[in-house]
Amino acid sequence: QLQLVESGGGLVQPGKSLRLSCAASGFTFNNVAIGWFRQAPGKEREGVSCMGSFGGRTNYADSVKGRFTISRDNAYKTVYLQMDSLKPEDTAVYYCAATGFTALQSFCSLGRGTAYSHWGQGTQVTVSS
Repeated sequence: QLQLVESGGGLVQPGKSLRLSCAASGFTFNNVAIGWFRQAPGKEREGVSCMGSFGGRTNYADSVKGRFTISRDNAYKTVYLQMDSLKPEDTAVYYCAATGFTALQSFCSLGRGTAYSHWGQGTQVTVSS
């Protein structure tokens, strides 16, 4: 089975940092695009960050630009989202996702994530004092 498993969420104070991980099982992220998405209570899912295949193009939502960083390990088995300077409005369930098609290095789509067919179960991030 193709699975993505997120981890690393939790409760943190504003201004602190968290590092989310997304581990791939049954495949690697090498030839697909990957993305991080989040959904806050009462709000639609939104794209946070993405990365094209083979560690290509990256993109970030304006709300997290300069604070979040997407990365991968050298084996393309794990994707990370480093979150710094967290704000209460970052509170959401965070999901990692991968496309079901071979993607270009330049393909990096945010939005609601309709281009992605493989999703993790989500990990809760709560930023509160």
